[in-house]
Amino acid sequence: MDYAVGLTVVILKVAFGLGFVIFVHELGHFLLAKLCGVKCEKFYLGFDIAGLRFFRFRWGETEYGVGIVPLGGYVKMLGQEDNPARMQAEIERARMAGETSDQNQQASPPVFDPRSFLAKSVPQRMAIISAGVVMNVIFAFFMAVVAFRLGVRQTPCIVGEVFPGEAAWQAGIRPGDEILEVAGKKMKQFRDLQTAISLGDIDPVKGVPLLIRRPGVSDPLTIVVKPDRSRGAFVIGVSGPKTTRLVSDRKTWLIRKRLAVLPGSAAEKASPPFQNGDRIVSIDDQPISDYSQIDALLAQKPEQTLTVVVERPGKDAQGQPTSPPQRLTISVPPQPTRQLGIIMTMGKITAVRSGSPAVAAGLMPGDIIIKPGGDPLTLPERLRRMVNGPVELTIQRPTRDTPIVTSVQLEPPQTISAPEIINSPVDVPALGATYEVLNRIAGVVEGSAAADAGLRPGDLLVRAKLVPPDGETLRRLGISPHDDLVKYSTAVVEFTDTQRNWPAFMALLQKTLPGTSVELTFSRQGQEQTVRLEPSEAKDWFNPDRGWLFELMQFERKATSLGEAVMLGGQETLEDLTIVFRTVGKLGTRQISPRLLSGPLMIVKMALQFADEGTAKLLLFLTLLSANLAVLNFLPIPLLDGGHFLLLVYEGIRGRPADERVQVALTYLGLIFIIILMIWVFGLDFGLISRR
Repeated sequence: MDYAVGLTVVILKVAFGLGFVIFVHELGHFLLAKLCGVKCEKFYLGFDIAGLRFFRFRWGETEYGVGIVPLGGYVKMLGQEDNPARMQAEIERARMAGETSDQNQQASPPVFDPRSFLAKSVPQRMAIISAGVVMNVIFAFFMAVVAFRLGVRQTPCIVGEVFPGEAAWQAGIRPGDEILEVAGKKMKQFRDLQTAISLGDIDPVKGVPLLIRRPGVSDPLTIVVKPDRSRGAFVIGVSGPKTTRLVSDRKTWLIRKRLAVLPGSAAEKASPPFQNGDRIVSIDDQPISDYSQIDALLAQKPEQTLTVVVERPGKDAQGQPTSPPQRLTISVPPQPTRQLGIIMTMGKITAVRSGSPAVAAGLMPGDIIIKPGGDPLTLPERLRRMVNGPVELTIQRPTRDTPIVTSVQLEPPQTISAPEIINSPVDVPALGATYEVLNRIAGVVEGSAAADAGLRPGDLLVRAKLVPPDGETLRRLGISPHDDLVKYSTAVVEFTDTQRNWPAFMALLQKTLPGTSVELTFSRQGQEQTVRLEPSEAKDWFNPDRGWLFELMQFERKATSLGEAVMLGGQETLEDLTIVFRTVGKLGTRQISPRLLSGPLMIVKMALQFADEGTAKLLLFLTLLSANLAVLNFLPIPLLDGGHFLLLVYEGIRGRPADERVQVALTYLGLIFIIILMIWVFGLDFGLISRR
């Protein structure tokens, strides 16, 4: 019952917050229209299409209500109509009302009813049209001020993970690096980095300079990265930082259970067991102060049993932490890699890391490593075991007929580089190169699930679908069917000419729940077939990731006075308004793909997540949403406030309104544009249109 009540509270908070953003926009139009003497006939949240509404009531001359379609709102003023099919009739209605009124007074009839929108001066109508946008900006500022007074948790601009082959990886950026500046602009939180890269004036050839503070290096470093736009916007391929503490057991109304380790992982099999909130302080007698040290040790010792010392906060009878914390020594076994017995075809090298052994050996993108051969997914592990001496590689270069033999002095890996992004290449940390894996099967391990299913060399992969364990297994694991961990066991991965996703699929397989199986669809001589495979654990191939789930690193930004809250709120509002303007501009220049847009469904999902994290996070999200509504509504598009404002500018300059037929035609164009846009974003939200 408590869960149902709490979840209801979260949903109501989101509904109220989103509704209030729309309400203040329409309230701005309504109040200024009343102030200018315009008759307001209706004030609605949502649209009452075909007369359908949740409720309505009349107070004075205005009907108030909530429409059935919750995608906005409107204020209906006499003489103002956004529906192009009724626009001409509404203009006539305002004109006829004016004639009747003035005939009763036996005076020269004005063109329009004095209380109609059309009868007001151009400056008055401009003020009425722009009042909604102004109210949204004021509301955004107010929400940001309150949020910073409460205290907002933000992510510092520190690198947690570097994705293989991406721009940051190629430039030599490492986990633990703190990014201080991007092209001279100071970074206060991780979101600033994302914005500076995706919305910056980027020259992909010259790149963008990053000022970085690296652990163990006294002076800041300047590293130039060349962002890539292949994922729809400029990115450098890094994620936010993690702490050395396992996730807490703090429950929310959307997340009812937080696991400290992945079910079925080596960390779960450890003795004694790990618990939520444990902080790792040493591994194999090496002190641990930040997550990058854990990452490096895991990368270097995947086949070894680790001795891990953790600090566990004690708790009193009420569950409150006590001091000092308890220290425990935990033995963690290796994590065998889950496999299917399929050996895929090696593809070409896609990138080499700056200053790496690959660069020293003269390896280049486009080269194909011929020897050592075997499974391309196990090559990083095989080379890791050869770091003590030089290794001979045989490569095939497209510009040469004969293979090239080169000697490489490998280096110990410093990070786990799991290819978790779709279409990600395989990283060889000891070599400093990434390569793709083709979708064609090169070999099948004898006695494996793939061999038993009849897979053969030459088969071409089409699709892999993960099938989660049954309900009884989930109950035994103590996991709800709606838990986030289950999503890893229900994914569908496609394989095409442009999506060579075997590395990403295998990385995903390592995170699945015990009992997850694979439905693999392949093509043989043009005929598609589907087989079901049960993953097994490899005997001599280990996953460096032991299955720990770490807390994300955050800090609280809280104003100590009202003046500071106003300053921070103003900065946040201005930043959000600027982000929206820049996003629209980059959409126009195609720097950002329209496939990255979010529709109403995604907005609601994001709002629920922020509301679940606390009131302050929800308020900051509403600040961004209100800024979005303000800017987008004032774009010069017919039907929107910006389109109306532009027509009023024309009227003010020419001294007369645009021809009514032109207004109707422009409104139809605006309506068509809005309908197409809504179909597009709904298609993205529901997965009917690919975001790639």
